[in-house]
Amino acid sequence: CSFLLIGFWFTNPEYIKAAKKAFIMNRIGDVGFLLAMFWIFKEFGTLEYVKVFSQLAIDSSAFTGFVLTGITFLLFLAATGKSAQLPLFTWLPDAMAGPTPVSALIHAATMVTAGIFMITRCNELF
Repeated sequence: CSFLLIGFWFTNPEYIKAAKKAFIMNRIGDVGFLLAMFWIFKEFGTLEYVKVFSQLAIDSSAFTGFVLTGITFLLFLAATGKSAQLPLFTWLPDAMAGPTPVSALIHAATMVTAGIFMITRCNELF
């Protein structure tokens, strides 16, 4: 949705570049999120928050520091891609190439908040 919105005025080459940049940066975050999900499922056998957190509460020593650090690093990578944080922030200034009111709504109220919410929701892993 963001990619299509940024490239709304597709006759302008700068807007096309901005849309491609947003697409690539967000896919980097998506890959981090997918890898984290696969790893969580491998280690915990589920993707449900309650079950994962209860397993951590019961026996956190069963999970090595490498496992938890790796999972949280990948989740943080996902958040930086969606929330436009360092180092994956370069797409956000160019994202205003789309229609302004809708760009502000999608990017600020939805995408940027989604990364922050995900980090907050997974705080027990961190």
